[in-house]
Amino acid sequence: MRLSALRKELAHPRTSIQICLLGIVGGVSAALLIILFRLCVEWVQNSALSHLQSIIGSHKLIWMVMPLLAVLAILIIAYLTGFKHYRMGIPFVIHRVKYYYGHVPFRTTINQFFGGMLALAGGFVVGREGPSVHLGAAGSSYFGQWLRLPYNTIRILAGCGIAAGISASFNTPFAAVIFVMEVVLREYKIHVFVPVMLAAACGSVMTRLVFGSVNELSFLTFNDFSEWMYVYLVGLGIVLGWLATLFNNQLMRIVKLFRPVSMVWRLVLAAVITGLVTMLLPEARGADFVDIDTLFASSPGVLLLLAVLLAKFVLAVFAIGLGVPGGIMGPVMVIGMLAGAILLLPVSHILPAEEYTSSFALLGVAGMLTAVLHAPLAALSAVMELSYSPQIILPAMLVIVPAYVTSTQFLGNRSVFIRQLDYQNLPYAISSIRESLEKTGVLAAMAEDFKLFRDAPDHVLSNFLSQKPTSLVVQQEKFELDVQYKWVSLDVSLEHDSKPILFTEMEGVSAQSTLHEVYEILKKSRSGAVYVYDEEPDVLVGVITWNILQSFLQKAQY
Repeated sequence: MRLSALRKELAHPRTSIQICLLGIVGGVSAALLIILFRLCVEWVQNSALSHLQSIIGSHKLIWMVMPLLAVLAILIIAYLTGFKHYRMGIPFVIHRVKYYYGHVPFRTTINQFFGGMLALAGGFVVGREGPSVHLGAAGSSYFGQWLRLPYNTIRILAGCGIAAGISASFNTPFAAVIFVMEVVLREYKIHVFVPVMLAAACGSVMTRLVFGSVNELSFLTFNDFSEWMYVYLVGLGIVLGWLATLFNNQLMRIVKLFRPVSMVWRLVLAAVITGLVTMLLPEARGADFVDIDTLFASSPGVLLLLAVLLAKFVLAVFAIGLGVPGGIMGPVMVIGMLAGAILLLPVSHILPAEEYTSSFALLGVAGMLTAVLHAPLAALSAVMELSYSPQIILPAMLVIVPAYVTSTQFLGNRSVFIRQLDYQNLPYAISSIRESLEKTGVLAAMAEDFKLFRDAPDHVLSNFLSQKPTSLVVQQEKFELDVQYKWVSLDVSLEHDSKPILFTEMEGVSAQSTLHEVYEILKKSRSGAVYVYDEEPDVLVGVITWNILQSFLQKAQY
């Protein structure tokens, strides 16, 4: 199939073999980028730790030095790329998907790759899903831009990259699909759902080939318990909803408090706080799930669990709030595990802690993810997939619903991503007309059977339209430095000074554009036409009139 035919097919909002194959290619490209990122993080962690141990010797001093060195390297990279502030991660990607069809600037991708790698290796309490989402969307959308595919397809490819990135990070393809649909794209259309699902599957396959088939939360298993405990689970959800609201509020408070401070000093402060706390409590370092497994295996006491929970909470709030490049989902999941384990203790005389710590840790993850991100379906699918146990569905629902209702209805909490977007003045909401029109590319709607005249006299145009009044006629007028196109139509008005034909100036839109760009040009006059060009702006490939656009606006949808 020729590339032009491929682009024309992809301009239609429908499921096709072409969009499925592109979803696979986009998912594989994004997964390869995430795998490279993970390998780089592991290499930096291992090499840096071994070198620092040989130089410094003191373990406590290493925990102080590593975040400072990581910040120094992050600032050097930011200086080389001309960055003055960080707009990266999931909120930024949501903004780019909604307003720029998933196009992610290359410079932010470079900063996210190296900045996220150094932040994770430096021991900051941040997750790798933030860089994974950013890199996945970038890697997949760059492929679509290279092929000059329609913008509506590039947006789908960005969603495919996000799904593949999350799937390659946590080995959870189903949760990745739900996250993309519920949080990023916020729509459930079959022509979007299928390629995103294929991309998530590719991400999971690729990560299993490199890192093995066992996911990082395989140490958490769910043990079912009596239905009499379901009442307690409602209370557990309420507490988690309050904790999640506290987390979001404190995070935004830190963001606003340190807004006047330059990025350099904010990152240095985050490194100092992280270093000091981890020197006193090494278990508070990072957001690695393996460390939580080690902590649970050591049968910790109540005070140690509370101390680690408080330290992780504080370090996550300061690291993310001060602009350290990294994700928020990893820390939220870790905090949820610790909170769930602690909230098991009041009923430990009924449920033995050694048997049910993992169960309550999983429920804690479900409640925290729901209330922090406002993504109940993604949270439910995540804990179900991580535990490999269908028995968790009902208990998780009994935690998720009160956590969500408590957070939103009673405490007025909103999604942390939406709050970050509002604070950064990054728009994310679009009108229903725009949402509908952006699903269809201009190649799917344009009329190709137009008649093109070049500097033809009026009587020639009038004679042609008299013979074929329903034809689309375009007049090309050449000037010294420019070429102008006009739509020629019969004047059907009854005014006494009317001319036989009307000339309406036309603006051009790229063949990658969607019907939204056409609507923005024609919406004021509610008439006229635009021409579509491919590579050369003065070479027409099609015409879209207001009547054609209106037929798409009024088209019935199921």
